[in-house]
Amino acid sequence: MANAKINSIGLFIDGNYFVLLEKGLGNTSRVNIKGLIKFIQKAIAEKYELDPASCIVTETHFFRGRYKAYDAKRKNMLLDDRKFEDRLIENDVILHYKHVYELPDGTPHEKGIDVWFALETFELALYRDFDFIVMITGDADYEMLARKIKSLKKPAILLSWHYDEQNPTAKALKEEITYHIDINSLLKADPTLSNRIIEAASL
Repeated sequence: MANAKINSIGLFIDGNYFVLLEKGLGNTSRVNIKGLIKFIQKAIAEKYELDPASCIVTETHFFRGRYKAYDAKRKNMLLDDRKFEDRLIENDVILHYKHVYELPDGTPHEKGIDVWFALETFELALYRDFDFIVMITGDADYEMLARKIKSLKKPAILLSWHYDEQNPTAKALKEEITYHIDINSLLKADPTLSNRIIEAASL
């Protein structure tokens, strides 16, 4: 018997967006990463009328700026950063980091993360055998990335979950993607969804 076709999903996470999302959930809650991945698989299966068992996130990539160890320790961030990374590693997430530098006024500055996200996502969409590309972000800067993914004849799927009403998903990005998974709207329609994609934060 021939093996059933696997519909491979590449998942790409804008780390700054994701971290702000978790902060928006409050100190007692956090994203259930495993639950969110399962939900993405199910959502794509339903949208494209596929066997749910055949839709698998085969790679997850996470892009974020990160303070150097001594800077993180000085800011009392080191333990929280490591605990957060442990969660990602436990879910087989591939980490892509660049160092964060501070401007003279103390503002953290990430240089090149958005460009790296776009280049890496497009390159992997080109060379990996992904059937679907899912991006977790809300930034208008990725409008052209979505267009380039579609030029490869692959669906560019956006999952947005904005962390407050002042930061909605960019209109230009929503207009360019193939399919939009709007978590905020889905949570309003089905409150039980939160049990699958949100969990209690550990101390």
